[in-house]
Amino acid sequence: MTTIVANTQVTTAITVFTVEPENQQRLVDLLVRAAEEIAQSQPGFISINVHKSLDKTHVISYSQWESRQAFDEILQNTSVIPHVQAILKIATIKPNFYEVVAVIHSDNQAAS
Repeated sequence: MTTIVANTQVTTAITVFTVEPENQQRLVDLLVRAAEEIAQSQPGFISINVHKSLDKTHVISYSQWESRQAFDEILQNTSVIPHVQAILKIATIKPNFYEVVAVIHSDNQAAS
C-alpha cells in the first residue's frame, strides 16, 4: 500500500513521462504490465501509482521503495530491459527521488 508519511526511510520515485497523445494509453499499459510482471515481486518494492494527464501528453508514476538501493536493484534485473526499451520508443523519462516531509489533510473530512 502506498505510504505517504513524513520523515520515514521510504524512498519515493516520481517519474514524469512525456508522450504523444496517441501513445498515452499504450504507455500506461506498459507501466502497469511492468509493475505487475516484475516490480510487484521485487524485494523492497512497496507500491506504484500511475497517473495520466488530461491533455494526454504526460504520465506520472509515483513509486515507493524501502530504499534507494531497492529501486536501483530492479534496474539491474534483466527482465526490466525490454520494458524500458518499449517505453523509450514512445516517451521521454525524467525520474527524481524524494522523501516525504509533510502530509496535510483536509479539515473538511468527516471524523470516522
